[in-house]
Amino acid sequence: MCGIAGIVGIRGEPVYHNEVKAMCDAMVHRGPDDDGYFVEANAGLGMRRLSIIDVEQGHQPAWNQARDICVVLNGEIYNYKELRQQLLARGHEFRTHSDTEVIVHLYEEMGEACVEQLRGMFAFAVWDRKKELLILARDRLGIKPLYYAQARGRLLFASEMKALLQLPDIKKTFNWESVSYLFSFLSTPPDESVLTGVHKLQPGYLLRLRQGGEPELKQYWNVQFTANHDRSEKDTIEELRAQLDEAVRYCMVSDVPVGAFLSGGLDSSSVAALMSQQQNSPIQTFSIGFVDPAYDETPFAREVADAIGSDHHELILDADIASQMHDLAWYLDEPFGDSSAIPTYMVSRLATKHVKVVLSGDGGDEIFAGYDKYMVEGKERQRLHLPQPLSRMASALATLMPEGARGRNFLRHMTLKGADRYLDATSLFAAEQKASLFRPEIAEQILAADSWQHAKSALLNSGDSHWLSALQYQDIKSYLPLDILTKVDRMSMANSLEARVPLLDHKLVEFAATIPADMRVKQGRTKYAFKEAMRGTLPDAIIDRRKQGFAVPLGHWFRGELNSFVRDLLLSERSLARGIFNAAYIQKLLLLQERGRPLDQHLWMLVSFELWCRTFMDQNLVPRALRTTHHRSQVSENRTTAAHCPELLFSYSEGR
Repeated sequence: MCGIAGIVGIRGEPVYHNEVKAMCDAMVHRGPDDDGYFVEANAGLGMRRLSIIDVEQGHQPAWNQARDICVVLNGEIYNYKELRQQLLARGHEFRTHSDTEVIVHLYEEMGEACVEQLRGMFAFAVWDRKKELLILARDRLGIKPLYYAQARGRLLFASEMKALLQLPDIKKTFNWESVSYLFSFLSTPPDESVLTGVHKLQPGYLLRLRQGGEPELKQYWNVQFTANHDRSEKDTIEELRAQLDEAVRYCMVSDVPVGAFLSGGLDSSSVAALMSQQQNSPIQTFSIGFVDPAYDETPFAREVADAIGSDHHELILDADIASQMHDLAWYLDEPFGDSSAIPTYMVSRLATKHVKVVLSGDGGDEIFAGYDKYMVEGKERQRLHLPQPLSRMASALATLMPEGARGRNFLRHMTLKGADRYLDATSLFAAEQKASLFRPEIAEQILAADSWQHAKSALLNSGDSHWLSALQYQDIKSYLPLDILTKVDRMSMANSLEARVPLLDHKLVEFAATIPADMRVKQGRTKYAFKEAMRGTLPDAIIDRRKQGFAVPLGHWFRGELNSFVRDLLLSERSLARGIFNAAYIQKLLLLQERGRPLDQHLWMLVSFELWCRTFMDQNLVPRALRTTHHRSQVSENRTTAAHCPELLFSYSEGR
């Protein structure tokens, strides 16, 4: 696990060692154990390393024998041992036992198609010196992040956006289309960031750049739902169980101790149980709970820990988290509307005291159909067929009702159809709310963007005509990589902890997409096939327990201990001086929240946005060294060891 970064001069523009190093220094939390660089006249790669595989020798960048192909990798290649044996048999020579070096030799044989042989989570860069060619690749499901941008004739890339912001090349200008998407779906779009010109490489994509040319994008993988109706239910469940065992076994490959996040829900409990069957000694498990029993799942986690015999650790949280929020903004990298980042950060902090790698159960709801919203959509498809006259009446009545009136949103929702109805139910701020929230000149740009465009496109391209497949596909392409996996990656790496997600092994995902819809949801039971595959391994009480979700008692906190913090932050002179939000509408939201309306997620989105602005927009994050005259560095390949520095932000100047 690492943070990677690099710069390539597209038409021979120079690259400097201190630039690449500054980018990597901003990600020291991703790799406190080691760093490495390669910089020549017009290309440079760098990395920060968290040593997991071949701890002593697995330094990066990794090279081929001719030293004309160089690779940096963030992530883990789980099938690297098999690939290494195949490459050795074909005459390749290895200097290390690392998974990164496997990519070098695969690339020698197959070029960019090497990515198709990799099983794991990864974002990597290949620099082919002979061809003057850069290849960037991101794993199939988007477990590992990769940002890139073009500026001043150069292409810059990094595992985190903050690394790009270390250079004066990147102008900090809002991408209002992304902001519109953010306030609908809690994160920025699949291919863009909150800043204009800074892009995400999408999951399952390659980027190639030949010097003198332009960046080219290519999709190398996509999941397609194609139900296999010829296979019996019994055979499907048996094969699913075998696939689960294999995915967990691959994810346990490590040269350092491996533990597991354990919430007590089906997904994390299944992963922990399968781990315990494949390890002779007790695994270590980690849980977060809350003082409020309505949100506390630790009793269920303890029940699972007792059943599988794990060495269990837990931490109980209360509302004393305000001091952590500025740190969260730094590590999250972009504004982020999912408040479950808080407990994810804290459980990662707990785990890193004991292990260096954890397995999590993320992805199960998307690939096995576990969300309650799928059941809601199924019911609404059956009952919401209002005759046109009634639909017009409901719409007119909703328009006449004041915003915030009970029943208004329901009436408006009833008038919508198909994808519009589903996306309305899964959006945070509706279009009319955005019109009130943002100041008029900003609202005009926000409302001009179609924040549902990406989602509608995904809903039409699942490969299966069944509506459930379309919803799952849309979540796999958006909610999973943009919210769930972003949260887990940023919050675990903030604590220098590697989080692996066996339920997103791409072989398992491909198999799950062949399970017929009536075996994913059966007789009102979500995750039917998955639950049946885990019978006999987990207690039935855990398998059949109603889904709770990783919720945070924000409503109680925002009405209680954190009330003044939120109000003072959102209505501060500093916030209002940005000229983005309508203060009167924010006051209205605060008042409705205090009166009991469930607007905690809306307020969290605003809190996250303001804290991000204070962290990244209000400060000049360019290190002093880069504001002086550049000094040409020769080809440089060096490594140093650095201590983890959680307060890295304070090493930069706040002035312009």
